[in-house]
Amino acid sequence: MMHNLKKVLVAGVFAGALVGGGSAIAQELELATSMPSFGFPFFVHMQKELEAEAAAIGGIKLMVSDGQNSTPKQTADIEAAIIKGVKGIIISPTDAVAMAPVLQQAVDAKIPVITIDRRVDGVPGITSHIGADNVLGGEAQGKLIMKLFPNGATIVNLQGQPGASPAIDRNKGVHNVLDGISKYKFVAEQTANFAREEGASVTEAILGGLSSPPDVIVAANDDMALGALQVTNERNMKIVILGFDALPEALASVRDGGLAATIEQFPGGQARMATQAMVKFLRNGEKPKSLVLLTPIAITKENLSEGERLGEIQ
Repeated sequence: MMHNLKKVLVAGVFAGALVGGGSAIAQELELATSMPSFGFPFFVHMQKELEAEAAAIGGIKLMVSDGQNSTPKQTADIEAAIIKGVKGIIISPTDAVAMAPVLQQAVDAKIPVITIDRRVDGVPGITSHIGADNVLGGEAQGKLIMKLFPNGATIVNLQGQPGASPAIDRNKGVHNVLDGISKYKFVAEQTANFAREEGASVTEAILGGLSSPPDVIVAANDDMALGALQVTNERNMKIVILGFDALPEALASVRDGGLAATIEQFPGGQARMATQAMVKFLRNGEKPKSLVLLTPIAITKENLSEGERLGEIQ
C-alpha cells in the first residue's frame, strides 16, 4: 500500500516522470535543509527521508541544520545558507510568521524555497508548500471522538507550540467538528508545546484540578499524547487518548491498547516529494504546484497496517 501511495504522492506534484538518470545527474546541487528541532523524533524522521531521497536521486549535497526549537537559531541557519549560495532551501519553519523575513531574503536572492509540514505566512514567492492538511487531521480526531462517544464526551485538549502552523490548524480542525454540539464539552485546553514531559506535567495539573476525569484527551502530537498516557497509567485511569503524527512508539501503543489512535500524515512522503520537487525544478525547470496537501488519516487497531512507519516498531 505504501508503495502505491508513494506513486500517487509523486504524481500529485508533477505530471512528469521522477528525477532519474541521464546528464541531469551530472549537475551537482547543494541544498539547505532545516528542521525545527531534532529533539522531536518526527523531524529526525523527516530529515532522514530527505537524505535518503537525495542519495537516491544522486548528485546532491545537503547543508543540514537543526533549528533547536528557536526562531533566532533557524533564522541564522538560513542566513548562513543564503550567504553560502545554496541552490535551494527545504525547510519546516519553527514559526509561521517569525520565519517569514529570512525566507523572504532567500526568495529575494532567487533561491527557491519549499516548505514542508509547517508553512510560513506572508512570503508569496515561496516555490511550494508540501505538507499534510492539518485542519483535516484535527477534524479526523474530532470525528473519531464522535464515533467513540456518540452520546457526548468531556474533552481535554493538549495544544501544540503557539505560532506553529500545525498547532494552529490541528486545534482549528478539532473545534470545527465539535464546536456547537453541546454534548461535547472541552473542560480544559492548554498548550504543552509538542513536548512529552510538558504533556505529562500539563495533564497531571489538569487532572488534579478537575472534579472528575475527562472521557478523552486529544493531543496535537504523539509526544504530548504519550506524556498524558504515562500520567493516566500512573493514576490507573482509563481515559481515551488520541495522538497525532503516527510515530513508531505511538503505533506500538495503539497496537498494545495504550493510545486509542494517532493521526498519520505521511511525513516521509512529504520529505521525499519536496526533494523530488526541488531537484526537478532546479535541473529541469519544472515548477511544482504551489500547494500540495496530503490527507491525514486516523490510525486505530483496525487499520494499523496503514501507518507509514509500522516497520520500525518492535
